[in-house]
Amino acid sequence: VHVVDSGGGLVRAGDSLTLSCVVSGRAVSGGAMAWFRQAPGKESEFVAAITRRGGTGYGDSVKGRFTLSRDSSKNTLYLQMINLKPEDTAVYRCAAGDQLNTYSRYVSGYGNWGPGTQVTVSS
Repeated sequence: VHVVDSGGGLVRAGDSLTLSCVVSGRAVSGGAMAWFRQAPGKESEFVAAITRRGGTGYGDSVKGRFTLSRDSSKNTLYLQMINLKPEDTAVYRCAAGDQLNTYSRYVSGYGNWGPGTQVTVSS
């Protein structure tokens, strides 16, 4: 399984941005998928995840602002981010897991990772 994330950039507070995660080697809906982020000097933080059946979960800091979706025809997972804040600045990484009917909020729950895409939100 190969995962490639992209779509980051430099935006202003209040702006929107959508990240993409292209999956190869299996279907995007073939297991759990997640986004994590890591800011400088901080540990990785769970952002959002989706189960094979489409159930989603979000970190408390992004709930109501970030939305997961996926396009099976493109085998791609998306993270739509609105009302971005400076504290959202981080490297965002997509991850694919083996869970079938659940997802993990921990880095250890995923075995395949994208290289990461930088999101910078200026105030």
